[in-house]
Amino acid sequence: MSTEHFWAVIPAGGAGTRLWPLSRAAAPKFLHDLTGSGRTLLQATWDRLAPLTGERVLVVTGRAHVDAVRDQLPDLPADQLLAEPASRDSMAAIGWAAALLEARDPDAVLGSFAADHVIRDEDAFRACVTAAVEAAADDLVVTIGIEPTHPATGFGYIELGERLGDGPVHAVVQFVEKPDRERAQEYLATGRFRWNAGMFVVKARVLLDLLAQWHPELAAGLRALAADPSRLDDAWPGLEKIAIDHAVAEPAAAAGRVAVVPGGFGWDDVGDFASLGGLLPDAAGMPGVQVLGPADTVQVADATGVVVPGTGRVVALVGLDDVVVVDTPDAVLVVARDRAQEVKAVVDALRAQGRTDLL
Repeated sequence: MSTEHFWAVIPAGGAGTRLWPLSRAAAPKFLHDLTGSGRTLLQATWDRLAPLTGERVLVVTGRAHVDAVRDQLPDLPADQLLAEPASRDSMAAIGWAAALLEARDPDAVLGSFAADHVIRDEDAFRACVTAAVEAAADDLVVTIGIEPTHPATGFGYIELGERLGDGPVHAVVQFVEKPDRERAQEYLATGRFRWNAGMFVVKARVLLDLLAQWHPELAAGLRALAADPSRLDDAWPGLEKIAIDHAVAEPAAAAGRVAVVPGGFGWDDVGDFASLGGLLPDAAGMPGVQVLGPADTVQVADATGVVVPGTGRVVALVGLDDVVVVDTPDAVLVVARDRAQEVKAVVDALRAQGRTDLL
């Protein structure tokens, strides 16, 4: 199958709470340049898909972020930016795009790729996507499984089955929820497991037909919405809130309808400041220190870690190892790098206190 009917769907949502106070509800992580490249994560996602899709891209985001997305993606046609009235999880977002594509082009194949991931080898990524599009011609749901680099406990896993044909595509035995460390180590030892990065390639019609098997009301609601977009505000709140993994991928895998293309292109979901530091080089003259922002505002004496200066103030680190310091106008974060995942607890506490002004 050629890629002439291939559309990219970019779900651009989430608040990136483990990257607080840099990422917030009003300016989530996909709107930030987190690699120092000069392009935000959303723009980088657009850039790496453009050779495959051109302008065949749909972006699904919240209404609060529509203006920012338009500013960052000026070449995105206006009718290809879909604004959710409220978050209903990934199935509603991706399914809405699928229903619109099905109505526009019965042969449409969509690939769903989150707006806030970092891909290192873009040529290898595009080769995997092309293989996935070809496999989707057989009415399969095709995912891209990331080669694991360590026994991560923060990702779901995909178990590879038999090879399908002569190419890189394998059947999927099962999707597995986030494991504990011991089980993750067992997965890596087998060589049969890949990380689930939430990338799915599938015919729009097939996705909705499969959804209709297990969640018929949601599938019908999405197709009705595509037929009459004026019903959006009335219909959206009644749509079931469920992730695409639970709604389609897992039951379809059990039914033998899911395939996987292993991907070894280097991937990061920038889930916290520890992983952010791994994406950045050491700052000039500061070994062991990664800086996102103007390095001339950072002073270091016998210290290592990640610094995000954001106010023009000088940030000084003295005698500390593996510390994260994030300086913003209304909040300062200091956390041990190996406990960066726990930043979410601060966000939860602020929300409980009603401090939405900081979120």
